[in-house]
Amino acid sequence: MTAIARPLFRDPVHDGAADPTLVFNRHAGEWWMFYTSRRADAPPMNDVSWVHGTDIGIASSADGGATWLYQGIAEGLDIEPGRHTYWAPEIVDDGTEYHMYVSVIRGVPTRWAGHARVIRHYTSHDLFSWTYRSTLSLSSERVIDACVLRLPTGGYRMWYKDEADHAHTYAADSDDLARWTVRGPAVECSEHEGPNVFELDGSYWMLVDEWRGQRVLHSRDLQTWEPRGLILDLPGQGPDDGGYGYHADVVTSELGAYVFYFTHPGRSDDAAVHHGGDNDRRSSVQVARLRVSGDTLVCDRDEVLEAPVLPLEGPVR
Repeated sequence: MTAIARPLFRDPVHDGAADPTLVFNRHAGEWWMFYTSRRADAPPMNDVSWVHGTDIGIASSADGGATWLYQGIAEGLDIEPGRHTYWAPEIVDDGTEYHMYVSVIRGVPTRWAGHARVIRHYTSHDLFSWTYRSTLSLSSERVIDACVLRLPTGGYRMWYKDEADHAHTYAADSDDLARWTVRGPAVECSEHEGPNVFELDGSYWMLVDEWRGQRVLHSRDLQTWEPRGLILDLPGQGPDDGGYGYHADVVTSELGAYVFYFTHPGRSDDAAVHHGGDNDRRSSVQVARLRVSGDTLVCDRDEVLEAPVLPLEGPVR
């Protein structure tokens, strides 16, 4: 057994790994992590340009999540000239090809507001090279953070953040992963982002990032969601794990349920995005085990984990 490293991963180019999502690469026989590669090393310009102009980074693990190798960036996302912004990838494997839903902002803005944010659909057969398929028509032109789940009755449901409606989570349905029909608001209990939906112990769960930990929500039908407290709101004791846990992805398998999240270890107050030096900006990916306890989820960030936390042969299809 090999102990899982703390932190799990740091981007060796910009040191700004954020918004992780994991998928099994069927061809390589490895788990791949896709993430927003924030430019933590960008010049200190007292604005938010450093969180824009970002690529989608890739890291791989052949040993069940014990070690991770930086592989570069996802290729083929640009469909127009210039430098643009890519955030928060979500990847679905339909058994034949991979589908990526990624948040896109044109250019490298210096401010948070005043520009459209859209979700684009791409496909790939190797997870490296991507082909543009469409820009989704959703509930507004300020949408980010897609999460997609195959429905038990067939088809797929997407949850995403609509910043035009009080930063609430919306839902949309599709039969083919290409054409989506908006269902409307799904979670309106708070302002939040980064919805992630998964099944565990016979129930459906959603995590959303409230910027003070992850809000836990529970559902029996994937329609009505009931808040059930917070996780990753209290600091861990491990290296780079002393602040809140942000924008998470959950992988469930016969090995258990594991939440992959990122932290801002250089921040002393865990406040809103800083514009200062590299240490304030840098981010690290961490992992912790999730368990169902009573009517909610619990997570001990300080539990020592041993690999594999991800099944070596990939998920059961």
